[in-house]
Amino acid sequence: MPTADELLGPAAVAGLADCLAAAGPAPMAAAVRDTLPALDGLALRERSDLVRDAMLASGPADPAALEAVVRAALPDPRFTGWMIWPVTEAVAALASGTSEGTAFEDGLHLLADLTPRLTAEFAIRRMLNADLDRALAVVNRWTGHPDEHVRRLASEGTRPRLPWAVRVPAILARPEATLPILGELYKDPSEYVRRSVANHVNDISHARVDLAVETVRGWSAAPDAHTPRVVRHALRTAVKRGDRGALALLGFEPATGLTVEGPSVPRPVVAVGGELRFAFGLENHGDRPLRLVVDYVVHYRKANGTTAPKVYKLTTRTLQPGERSEHTGTRSFKPISTRVFHPGEHALELQVNGEPRGKVRFDVVTA
Repeated sequence: MPTADELLGPAAVAGLADCLAAAGPAPMAAAVRDTLPALDGLALRERSDLVRDAMLASGPADPAALEAVVRAALPDPRFTGWMIWPVTEAVAALASGTSEGTAFEDGLHLLADLTPRLTAEFAIRRMLNADLDRALAVVNRWTGHPDEHVRRLASEGTRPRLPWAVRVPAILARPEATLPILGELYKDPSEYVRRSVANHVNDISHARVDLAVETVRGWSAAPDAHTPRVVRHALRTAVKRGDRGALALLGFEPATGLTVEGPSVPRPVVAVGGELRFAFGLENHGDRPLRLVVDYVVHYRKANGTTAPKVYKLTTRTLQPGERSEHTGTRSFKPISTRVFHPGEHALELQVNGEPRGKVRFDVVTA
């Protein structure tokens, strides 16, 4: 992962000050430059907030005046990259605070013009929180924009669970409000946009799996060459959770006639830093082919002695009548920032077409 210094470091902040100075507002440029000594030790968002606040404290309080400054900087080829993040945040802060005239809509249009330089997906959340319906009236029109970055912003910026972004309670309460955007973009010519659409539906599936499944069911009835991939990616969490509607839509019916042998672990002890190896067999005793999606679940031991499951994708395949297949897998227990491995008993379980099929216990020990 790039560091904060590599993204919004002194060079980027000094570059932003130079661009603002060239655009005209000397006090704002000076205020941005004055933040340089305070950057050290700050996380990426903290840096963005620091620079944003400097822009707002030293610049014009009128959204139209700030827009004029930013638009004066747009022709500058240096005005790009991570220096744009605090700019989008400053634009959204002013534009979202007004309800009169066209300043709100003008702010959204400026975010669209900035997003090819660096995505405005975080800044637009402030606008959505200020007035969801007013914002969506503009965002919906972006689905026909010639720039793929702006079309993606329409989907990505309105995601219910956009990572590292503030939540928009109105979208969480009314996820159907963004479906017109997705319906216009699921056949988009850009993979960049289509992947955002799939991630957006996957977000919806966390709380409204029924809505997610029905949405992509409609797309599957009017597909193009890319739609099956979009649908699979959109339903990935629903499949891991064993949702029957999602599995059926993807062609994974209950695996009647399937025998599962295992899983087995050749060594039921794994040290932190090592890896767990496991094996299992599948055999189709039925008289028709079986389409199978095979996942595995690690039941991680928590500090209080209980366990928490985590589902991992493994394989998909079609097993013909009478066919048998052997499979192996590994799970790393190398230390990572997002999980603490606690010594003690864990378990590994198979999940075939959403159904638990066999479980084995193993111990985790410190090296």
